[in-house]
Amino acid sequence: MRKRSVTVRVARWSALHPWRAVIGWLVFVVLCLGGGIAAGMNSATGEDFRVGEAGRAEALATEGGIPPRSTEHVLIRAESGPLDRAAADAAVKDVTARMKALPEVAGVAPPVRSADGRVLRVQVELNGSEQDDQKKVPALQAQTEQVAKAHPDLVVEETGDASVSKGVDDQRNEDLKFSEAITLPVTLITLAVVFGSVIMVGVPLLLAVTSIMATMGLAMLASHLLPDTGVGMSMILLIGMAVGVDYTLFYLKREREERARAGGRLTSEALVEAAAATAGRAIVVSGLAVIVSTTALFLARDVIFDSLASGTILVVAVAVVSSVTVLPALLVKLGHRAERRAARRVAKGRPVRPYAEKKPGRAWNVLLAPARKRPALTLCLAVAAMLGLALPALDMHLKNPARDSFSREIDAMKGYDRLLAAFPELRVRHLVVVRAEAAQAGDVREALTALDRAAQADPLFAHRSEGARGGTSATSDTSGGPLLRSSKDRRTTVLELNTPDPTYSQRAEDSLAHLRDDYLPATVGKLPGVETAVTGEVPRGMDYVEHQNQKLPLVLGFLLLMTFAMTVYAFRSVVLGVLSALLNLLSAASALGLLVLVFQGDWAEGMLSFVSLDGISSRVPLFLFVILFGLSMDYQVFVVSRIREAALNGVPTRQAVLDGIASSAKVVTSAAVVMVTVFASFVMLHILEMKQMGFVLAAAVLLDAFVIRVMILPAALLLLGRATWWPSGAIRRAEARAAAGHTAPPPPAERPFSGHPAARGAARNG
Repeated sequence: MRKRSVTVRVARWSALHPWRAVIGWLVFVVLCLGGGIAAGMNSATGEDFRVGEAGRAEALATEGGIPPRSTEHVLIRAESGPLDRAAADAAVKDVTARMKALPEVAGVAPPVRSADGRVLRVQVELNGSEQDDQKKVPALQAQTEQVAKAHPDLVVEETGDASVSKGVDDQRNEDLKFSEAITLPVTLITLAVVFGSVIMVGVPLLLAVTSIMATMGLAMLASHLLPDTGVGMSMILLIGMAVGVDYTLFYLKREREERARAGGRLTSEALVEAAAATAGRAIVVSGLAVIVSTTALFLARDVIFDSLASGTILVVAVAVVSSVTVLPALLVKLGHRAERRAARRVAKGRPVRPYAEKKPGRAWNVLLAPARKRPALTLCLAVAAMLGLALPALDMHLKNPARDSFSREIDAMKGYDRLLAAFPELRVRHLVVVRAEAAQAGDVREALTALDRAAQADPLFAHRSEGARGGTSATSDTSGGPLLRSSKDRRTTVLELNTPDPTYSQRAEDSLAHLRDDYLPATVGKLPGVETAVTGEVPRGMDYVEHQNQKLPLVLGFLLLMTFAMTVYAFRSVVLGVLSALLNLLSAASALGLLVLVFQGDWAEGMLSFVSLDGISSRVPLFLFVILFGLSMDYQVFVVSRIREAALNGVPTRQAVLDGIASSAKVVTSAAVVMVTVFASFVMLHILEMKQMGFVLAAAVLLDAFVIRVMILPAALLLLGRATWWPSGAIRRAEARAAAGHTAPPPPAERPFSGHPAARGAARNG
């Protein structure tokens, strides 16, 4: 007999030493969490986010000593009616003095009055990089609150880049708590329906929660190699709960089937070992598929995707480890408890009812009937329906979510809306960065002045009022001309231009195109040896979308190749490899079509509480492909493993397909419900990008579980028949042995040492 697989050997050790396994797991969790807390989180800096020309512009400005900085705006207005000039001037002096005294502040500009005279604006520029401003802005907000208390007859409020970002992060944290509060009860109910036991419900949740805790510690350690962007922990919670519960469900389901098959003839240790040979191997292969697929995110060469990838890989790896190490120990302890309870019943003369695994209900027989009776018609209709859902994706417009799309429940966003109502020219900033020799400084300023005049005559750009020409900081040109800043060595100059349109609007994008393609080449671009670049919120967003579009074909190609390779590795079938890649692509395309249908227009804004970008967040499609390709392998590996196992035992391929899908129906449904619950809870969050990610993943999992795995996959396999397993001849040989009257043994790699009645005491005796 061949040597048993590592999965079986680990499960056997865990079954024979349950307390050591449980304590070892808890020690591992504590060490990971403690080590992470001790090391702390290494957050990404502004340089890590630089992409394209906008990133190059920021690098030029930073090297010149005039980096782009966040600006805060203190608005002073009356509660109603006209603004009292004397009271407003006193408030301005108070604000200016308080802000200038703060070490976080680089400069305070003179006050600017709105066109209708009802609002005064004091602009404050922060020190340091934009990524650190969230830590600095509370000091400014505290001073603004003090001014508001000192001038009760006026409304004094603060908004700006940093205060909005802080508000978004605070809201995201509250949203995650809300999501967890929804996810856990639904998960509990789902597991209770599946297992009908409170104790059995606790096992998946315990492993999922401890896996998440361990991963959080590991993620803190990993952040010193791949900086954290603030989204990694969200991904750990999202994926950790989904796969943690899924993997445990797969293992528990198989252990209960083995228990029902044994009819009390095998010990709990032997049952766990038998489950490890099949479900344990499927979990390892599935987890490996998720990890390999997720590595595709690194190909995007983006710090946010690096953070998402590292969190996902870590939590999946930890969930796999917990499922194949400590889970067997927990099942053995629960099995011993059941055995003692049965022994007491026997001692009291009461009958012991053997455990019997329930067969699939009538509902699943009805769902599988079309594929069983008319596979060709079912396949054609289901594929046509999925392609129909995918059609809207052809009209998908990728955009980078910006400040205009944030929730208006954030106080800083309410102030932002009032700021733009009074000063519409401040909606969007384009920063033109020029680097040249110091001797060319005069020529550069003259060329930038000409560029500013051209922009002022363009309706796509905002026209500054006389009061708005006071500059943005103490280092600005306050001569009443263009908003220019120069470095101390006179080699770097920055020109600020504004547009009055939303960041994600076509007009804002057109203004950038005019600037980059027309005005720059016609002015500064004519100077010899001059380096130019444009940054700002719109340039960053457009450059980021272009960057993602360039990387998407590479990532998608890698995913298709890895899906094919992992399927061939798991099942020794090229046909299954091609089929898996195509089905994953079909489910992802259909989910994207639904996403475009719901979020790219405005008909669902009220229902789902969002402001449409007239497009889809640029990160969502790439993220969907990577995560879905990995997670769908959970279903693929589990379902096809059951089919292949039956076929290796000599069951004809047609019957093996029907039996394998029917026997896995309940656990696949339960796993899908848990995943959909986790993902769908994100639709109720405030962040538009999180809404879109949650919606598209929930839709993809639903389509994958109830259309792909119930209709398209069985219909395709029934039509392919024995060709499904090409080029492997194992199935053909198994069917030949069955036809000759011989029982086909399970493959050596999957045959548990204690998985037969003769070994009933072997597990206890070692």
